[in-house]
Amino acid sequence: MKILYGTGNPAKLAAMKRRLKKLDIELIGLKDLKEKGLKIPEVPENGNTPLENARQKAKAYYDAFGMPVFSCDSGLFFDNVPDDIQPGVHVRTVKGKYLTDEEMIAYYAGLARQYGKLVARYKNAICLVLDETHIYEAMEPSMESETFIITDIPHSTIRKKGFPLDSLSIDRKTNKYYYDLSAEELDQVAVEDGFLDFFSKNIPLGC
Repeated sequence: MKILYGTGNPAKLAAMKRRLKKLDIELIGLKDLKEKGLKIPEVPENGNTPLENARQKAKAYYDAFGMPVFSCDSGLFFDNVPDDIQPGVHVRTVKGKYLTDEEMIAYYAGLARQYGKLVARYKNAICLVLDETHIYEAMEPSMESETFIITDIPHSTIRKKGFPLDSLSIDRKTNKYYYDLSAEELDQVAVEDGFLDFFSKNIPLGC
């Protein structure tokens, strides 16, 4: 079965391909469709939860392209900060302002200085649209990342555009910055075994 993963991020597409390699699924991304000259719709992603945003994107891309599609979304949560400053789905938006990469690094490093090293996790959600009557979605604990540390000291040299928090994120098992982990190590940190279970349950056999 060919399924569209509703993301334009090649790193996310590659990671999901590795995660689902046990299944007979051919994944393509939005970039593949754009290269064929298809117009990619803009989706507002104004939900209050990761699941609401995943649902918005999956349904919009299904309406646009008429093929099986899934979309994911995530929210960032800390164990040791007050509820009113939990990022949730608004990781880049603080008090109504959309932050640049450098502003994000400064803001979250500041939180880590204020509250001590932050114990963090990403809570992930998925919505899969096979057709108009077969729509499946989930936001389960098995889809959460492993907990990691947000520190107040950014990585000394590396910056990756679009992934600013990785410069503050430290793996609790190895004590390495995410930027210093290999792709295989990052996949292990991400865990998210729930995605494989989700597709195993909801993709019809023989498709």
